[in-house]
Amino acid sequence: MILTKYLKTFTTGFLFSVVSFSFAQENKTLEPLITDRPDATESPTALPKGFLQVETGAFYESFEENNIKTEDFTYNTMLVRYGLLNNLELRLGYNYTNSKVKFNGSEIASTNSFSPLLLGFKTTITQENGWMPEIGFLGHLNLPFSVKKELRPENTGVDFRFSFAHTLSEKSSLSYNLGAAWENDNPEAAYVYTIAYGYSLTNKLGAYVELYGDFPENNKANHLWDAGFTYLVSNNFQLDANVGSSITNGQDI
Repeated sequence: MILTKYLKTFTTGFLFSVVSFSFAQENKTLEPLITDRPDATESPTALPKGFLQVETGAFYESFEENNIKTEDFTYNTMLVRYGLLNNLELRLGYNYTNSKVKFNGSEIASTNSFSPLLLGFKTTITQENGWMPEIGFLGHLNLPFSVKKELRPENTGVDFRFSFAHTLSEKSSLSYNLGAAWENDNPEAAYVYTIAYGYSLTNKLGAYVELYGDFPENNKANHLWDAGFTYLVSNNFQLDANVGSSITNGQDI
């Protein structure tokens, strides 16, 4: 199965906690932050020049087949974003995960590891204008040298995607991504899609539902869904929660 970092299956999953710190340059006001979590859909909006944003949290994921159950506890899903130019941001990220394998309920293996360091960028191509959506472009590298030797992949992972966002009404929006990914040590491309509908319940509380997945070149497609909430504590501090599962066979609920 091929899933990129941004297409992790939140099976029996719960994500929480976004913290964003933004430092405004002179004569700039701090608008409510726009995050790239908790959903799999990336926003097309790049950070303004001189702003720093930190998004972090945790999730639990499980999958069981033939009495063998794998569990991943990711304690830190860190993404650091910095506005280098008015329409260009730099991105740095990593995960720290404890993985367990159980057979008939008994643990038979356990590992703790950092994911390969994520290095990337986002640029805003066009702003929304009538029926034309806001459009952005993102690209990332997953660098193998950042992982300890015994777990280090041989090749660099690569992914890119175009991001689109439409304002449907004062309270609702539709966002979607299209792209491709090549995982570390896997030459097979996976064509990525996401689509998310968001709704503002109040000025601070938002909700969304999302469908996402990928189409590997030589394997069956993976389709998943998730849904969640965001709560804007202040213009530079947001909390979120998310739960979801797969639609195709082979993953837990």
